Amino acid sequence: MRTLVLLCCFVASLLPLGQTEEAEDVSEEAPLRDRSHIEKTLMLNEDKPVDDYSVVLQRLRKIYHSSIKPLEQSYKYNELRQHEITDGEITSKPMVLFLGPWSVGKSTMINYLLGLEDTRYQLYTGAEPTTSEFTVLMHGPKLKTIEGIVMAADSTRSFSPLEKFGQNFLEKLIGIEVPHKLLERVTFVDTPGIIENRKQQERGYPFNDVCQWFIDRADLIFVVFDPTKLDVGLELEMLFRQLKGRESQIRIILNKADNLATQMLMRVYGALFWSLAPLINVTEPPRVYVSSFWPQDYKPDTHRDLFLKEEISLLEDLNQVIENRLENKIAFIRQHAIRVRIHALLVDRYLQTYKDKMTFFSDGELVFKDIVEDPDKFYIFKTILAKTNVSKFDLPNREAYKDFFGINPISSFKLLSQQCSYMGGCFLEKIERAITQELPGLLGSLGLGKNPGALNCDKTGCGETPKNRYKKH
Repeated sequence: MRTLVLLCCFVASLLPLGQTEEAEDVSEEAPLRDRSHIEKTLMLNEDKPVDDYSVVLQRLRKIYHSSIKPLEQSYKYNELRQHEITDGEITSKPMVLFLGPWSVGKSTMINYLLGLEDTRYQLYTGAEPTTSEFTVLMHGPKLKTIEGIVMAADSTRSFSPLEKFGQNFLEKLIGIEVPHKLLERVTFVDTPGIIENRKQQERGYPFNDVCQWFIDRADLIFVVFDPTKLDVGLELEMLFRQLKGRESQIRIILNKADNLATQMLMRVYGALFWSLAPLINVTEPPRVYVSSFWPQDYKPDTHRDLFLKEEISLLEDLNQVIENRLENKIAFIRQHAIRVRIHALLVDRYLQTYKDKMTFFSDGELVFKDIVEDPDKFYIFKTILAKTNVSKFDLPNREAYKDFFGINPISSFKLLSQQCSYMGGCFLEKIERAITQELPGLLGSLGLGKNPGALNCDKTGCGETPKNRYKKH
């Protein structure tokens, strides 16, 4: 690590003083970069209207409320993973999350992608740590700033669950509505830069927990570095631990690359891989995009063609996420349903084992404590794998259930076999039908190229209130 720090210091000494993260001191005469590749790749100049997916999303919402949420609430899944899905989240646009150390160019990159430089819409930038808030950029008819407490109170948005992180955090949350065509299709989230010498407690709110909330809901995650900030400290290490399992959404960006000569750029690129290798536990190395994301033209005698191709490749990734909005949303709900089903099966197994071990003279508290402390002795998890279609890689951590049952007594739950009614059917059967038939069918209808807006609510049953076939109308 000491060698890496020395390398970073050496690289920093070679950097021109004129380009900081946000490049406020660049002269007005500096040539600006051509933006036509951004508009072309993201199709911002096309006049076609935004696709109407309301019918598909309404049907997806109905599947969630009728087939998934009853089991989720009955077995208190939200208290295990702290992930409650709201209607606003189901209908929300794709979210792109910007993470990384302070002053690496996250805010400048957002300004560049949206063309906000030198406008009243631009995010404030500077060489010092400038972003202290979580800033959500959304589409709106006119420029408008929305306070965090308002965003959390609005149930039509996807940010109402953030209220659980406290009022101190809501004061550090801000929404900005901007009349920009790209924001009609996607939402950007700018985050405070990671400062390794600052303790999380000094922020006044649970920073890592808030980051986890956004990570769980992000469709694309840009982790930005620059050549002067490659060392990995405790807070950045914790961030990558939170990103585990989301490797397919991560895009690593080495920003300000035109500040370096070819040989030094190769060294910095290798140093970045060396720093991140222990943190990303995947077989294939992550994709690293090397460029300079700001409006000024590339420095002379640098790899202009390479940087432009890297930038276009990143924009194509962003556009792919936008184009696959519905597919990703359906897959996300299905993944959530699988986790809810596994959780319900495990709670049912704990409860069944508890009932089997209880006798007239048994102390119920001691019996269940023995089961929770050593579930393998009672084959809790092995039984789930043997009798149900569950992958061992999808099983939650055994330790998590110690805390879960510490808050929720086992007596507060019913067996799955008792979660049935004549009118509504069985909870387990409904969620399994959603996983195996309804959600794949909805996804398949998109894959066949059908027009989402052509689906008819009379045929698909999108209505909020199902008809009671036993009631005379």
